[in-house]
Amino acid sequence: VTHDQGEALTMSDRVAVFNDGRIQQLAPPAELYERPENSFVAQFIGENNKLLGTIEELQGDKALVRLSTGELIDATPVNVTQKGQQTLVSIRPERVEFKPEMMPADAHMIDATVRDIIYMGDILRVRLQVAGSDEFVMKIRNTLGQTKLDPGQQIKVGWHPADARALDPV
Repeated sequence: VTHDQGEALTMSDRVAVFNDGRIQQLAPPAELYERPENSFVAQFIGENNKLLGTIEELQGDKALVRLSTGELIDATPVNVTQKGQQTLVSIRPERVEFKPEMMPADAHMIDATVRDIIYMGDILRVRLQVAGSDEFVMKIRNTLGQTKLDPGQQIKVGWHPADARALDPV
């Protein structure tokens, strides 16, 4: 038993995430992080971006979500089952891209404004305004030739639909 997420993720074969005495998800650490089964687990394990929206269309392993500000995005439906259902889309900051060549041809890209860039050595933590949220984060590798971003700059961001999870609203 630990309250240290780093310790739990690095030292365990399986981790149970509890909320009010109930197991929310029991899984290997990578599965908890990459494929949370509900909004509580997504918010509890690691950092993530949250976008509120409504399911516009469900088709197999892809959901089309209309955000509260009107944009359309792609996500993987996890525990949403019908058109019109409210959802909280969870996207890990390291899965957000701003280079179109890194995105699938059919991925929806949405407008973003760079708010600030925090140099963290191996990565740059970029805070963006996306779909009405000023707390949307993108982590990009600090590599030679990395595109320089500036506060106030307008860009488009997107992700692979498999990296955005349409979960129950909180």
